[in-house]
Amino acid sequence: MKTGSADTAREPRRESPRQVRRAIGASAMGNFTEWFDYGVYAYTATYIADSFFPGDLESATLLTLGVFAVSFLVRPLGGFVWGPLGDRLGRRQILALTILLMGSATVLLGAVPSYTSIGFWSPVLLVLLRMIQGFSTGGEYGGAATFMAEYSPDRKRGFYGSFLEFGTLGGFSVGAILVLMIDLLSTDAFMATWGWRLPFFVAGPLALVGLYLRSKLDETPVFRELEEAHEEESSVGAEFKDLIARYWRPIVKLMGLVVALNVCNYTLLSYMPTYLENRIGLTSTASLVLVVIGQLAMMAVIPFSGALSDRVGRKPLWAVSMGGLLVLAIPMYLLMSVNFGWAIVAFTTLGLLYVLQLSTISATFPAMFPTHVRFAGFAISYNVATSLFGGTAPAINEWLVERTGNDLVPAFYMMGACAVGLVALCFVAETAGASLRGRGIPGIDTPAHPTALAQT
Repeated sequence: MKTGSADTAREPRRESPRQVRRAIGASAMGNFTEWFDYGVYAYTATYIADSFFPGDLESATLLTLGVFAVSFLVRPLGGFVWGPLGDRLGRRQILALTILLMGSATVLLGAVPSYTSIGFWSPVLLVLLRMIQGFSTGGEYGGAATFMAEYSPDRKRGFYGSFLEFGTLGGFSVGAILVLMIDLLSTDAFMATWGWRLPFFVAGPLALVGLYLRSKLDETPVFRELEEAHEEESSVGAEFKDLIARYWRPIVKLMGLVVALNVCNYTLLSYMPTYLENRIGLTSTASLVLVVIGQLAMMAVIPFSGALSDRVGRKPLWAVSMGGLLVLAIPMYLLMSVNFGWAIVAFTTLGLLYVLQLSTISATFPAMFPTHVRFAGFAISYNVATSLFGGTAPAINEWLVERTGNDLVPAFYMMGACAVGLVALCFVAETAGASLRGRGIPGIDTPAHPTALAQT
């Protein structure tokens, strides 16, 4: 097996700034589409509940959030399928397939007839489409982050990688704004029948734009170097064997970080509208306005946070983020219950703390694995942890709040997740500035450049 030192002896392949920008845009567009779907589903959850699950509001809402969680339970299967294929066939081909599947499932969801029209088959089709969406997303996110990281210059990987998460919040925000506009411009009756469906149809054009952008790109320079040196894994079986035998430590560490990342993510971004409406008593319009304001503030600082990680490292930002959320979660949730103005302040504060994690995902997670197992290692470990602790977060929060009557449950859940993340962070190597090339583990076999943390 080749070592990290041998890999760094090769002259790295340089991409033009224009090519790097195109790669960033193509990656972010897929993430935008993915999170547009999640955002629209979260923001129309009460209408989806009324259309597909007849009965009392609380039970219907819980079932709707349960279906949201189902799509995440399928994501590990997508990671196990798409990840190894991405390491054998290349990142670009897999990303073209996943964005097409993802967009198609989202569009079709908007066309599923209601329970009053086709009865039992209505929720069955809803679940099936969410499973297809989850399966495709199992390859989309890990592939997009890997693609972006492998195209980015080592010393600016944090800055460029932050735009993937700019797409995340952009998708959420555009989804919220679109739902809000339709809600304001239509009647309650129209919103309950066709109004809530319209945003889902927008995912079709978004996916086609992303597919076009990706079809115009070459494979990542890092993967092409691996192919030219004939250092890919010999088979899918050999890759799984390598992951289990040689790379189980980064898998466990990444999963620990993902517990904190995604419990905070889905509690703050996906569950928050439901929480504000059902527990705080805000109207659907007010909750959407609040979330949009907070997300726009987060988007404004994401590139700066990513660039900061190139200077000071990824680990300090993660430590401040998780430590801050651990300390401030309860005070901010208490502040939300005071009035609408303080709710904006509280949500934005939590969101800005969370951005320190979010902005560095694409720089941190792909760098935990060597090139020949990067897509699979990231996709499998990320999606297994996400399925258990990410997409389930809205349903778990809602269930626990109902059972305990304690509106601070989401704060407690975030605090517990951050405690897990802080333990995992203690064992993670710093990878700012480290090369992603070859079969060495970045930050361990391929150390950071001497000036990486002092320059951008």
